[in-house]
Amino acid sequence: MEAFAALLDRLVYTGSRNAKLALIARYLQETPDPDRGWALAALTDGLDFAAVKGSTIRNLMADRVDPVLWALSRDFVGDTAETASLLWPEPVSDVMPPPTVSQAVELLGNMTRANARTELARLLDRLDPSGRYALLKMATGAMRIGISARLGKVAFAQAFDVSVDEVEEYWHGLQPPYAELFAWAAEGADPPDTGSLPLFRPFMLAHPLEETVVSMEEYAAEWKWDGIRVQLVHADNDSGGETRLYSRSGDDISATFPELLPALSIPAVLDGELLVRGSHQGGESGPDKQGGAASFNALQQRLGRKTVSKKMLAEAPAFVRLYDALVIEGEDLRALPWSERRDRLEQFLPRLPVEHFDLSRIVDAEDFAQLAQIREAARDDAIEGLMLKRRDSPYVAGRRTGLWYKWKRDPLLIDAVLMYAQRGSGKRSSFYSDYTFGCWAGDPDEGAELLPVGKAYSGFTDEELKKIDRHVRQNTLNRFGPVREVERSLVFEVAFDSVHLSKRHKSGLAMRFPRIHRIRWDKPAHEADRIAALEKLIRD
Repeated sequence: MEAFAALLDRLVYTGSRNAKLALIARYLQETPDPDRGWALAALTDGLDFAAVKGSTIRNLMADRVDPVLWALSRDFVGDTAETASLLWPEPVSDVMPPPTVSQAVELLGNMTRANARTELARLLDRLDPSGRYALLKMATGAMRIGISARLGKVAFAQAFDVSVDEVEEYWHGLQPPYAELFAWAAEGADPPDTGSLPLFRPFMLAHPLEETVVSMEEYAAEWKWDGIRVQLVHADNDSGGETRLYSRSGDDISATFPELLPALSIPAVLDGELLVRGSHQGGESGPDKQGGAASFNALQQRLGRKTVSKKMLAEAPAFVRLYDALVIEGEDLRALPWSERRDRLEQFLPRLPVEHFDLSRIVDAEDFAQLAQIREAARDDAIEGLMLKRRDSPYVAGRRTGLWYKWKRDPLLIDAVLMYAQRGSGKRSSFYSDYTFGCWAGDPDEGAELLPVGKAYSGFTDEELKKIDRHVRQNTLNRFGPVREVERSLVFEVAFDSVHLSKRHKSGLAMRFPRIHRIRWDKPAHEADRIAALEKLIRD
């Protein structure tokens, strides 16, 4: 446990992404099984101990620390685990030596709500402040130290010199402590056998079109729908088959949209846009006469919910507007050109229920100039812009230059990452409502820095404000007076009027009238926009 606690300490005080990757990789190389597997699960939020909650820690501290001292300390520190680890009294008698990570996981897993306070106290007595902090972070399943699941996977790939795409694909079929994954990557064993599991496959992503002009003979155009990108996967197995729905970051969101699971009963991996039905319920609308989708605001009412009421299922039923097919009935199609995959998807579509699936239609244009005119005329609420896909492109993970482009309808929209939050004034004085956000100076996977590009305090509802405020408080990294630095994990889609050169900001840019256009709870931070995208919009 000491080595894991030391790792967390170093990660907390390390700002560089590359340095964090190196620290995690070294730990995974030097730590034996199964400790390293449990540690990796803890770092990537893969552990859940039902008996230990934040209230358990607060109740423990209420028995040992003056409540006023606790409240003042907790408010100043900003983190329950850190506050408890520092205030925990030293044991009055000899105790057992510190547990290993595996032993700690076993003890936490065996706790019940009836005995959690007693057993957790015994465990905390065996540790020093750093060990207590690590244990409590692990127990509550909320590290919040700037380590995303994606970064953990990249660190694993870096540690053992394997493909992060392969790691991503195997990851979702395995359980901690990932013995098969380590055996494959570290010892050269055969890849994990995940053929009967509904696994997530990494998405193919698009570059912003910016000033590129493409040939309509080489590229096909589709509407870029304003929902959330999802992958629906069904795999046959001994229990009769299983279906899962994944977000673009690989999170399992099946419980949020349960009506989609029985809709796919054929072994397949399908890529599309998750939308909800509008009031016209499948009527013909929009520039391409493909309707049925409500705006993103309607979909947002269902995002993040653990349970969905019958009323919500009836009022905002979900469906998937299909873009691509990665696998159909066991045949991996990803190496095929887009045009062939599209043909296969069109042939497959009649076998799917129409109430839950349709196909994103091709936008016909004789040349790029006509396509630009069609794009400018698009005013459907559910349309975000256009996608341009090279007809001979295979389906490859990540962004590959020259294959797919996204051409948003409004060029003055960017995806930025929340960096700092400040308390508001007046009726917002109790909320963190003023947000500073940034864009990447380059590729975050190559260690690029996140630079502030603007500040906004409007564009969200009161309910969204409460949710963002809760996120800020739960993900605080540092405090600077009334300002909190937060974990780089929440993406805002920011609207703005123009962007100008500025010597006052480290990024060299200043935005005019930035406001939050929407909150991208579904989008991972490393997919936010680059500074270069803003620089192309500079007005003198």
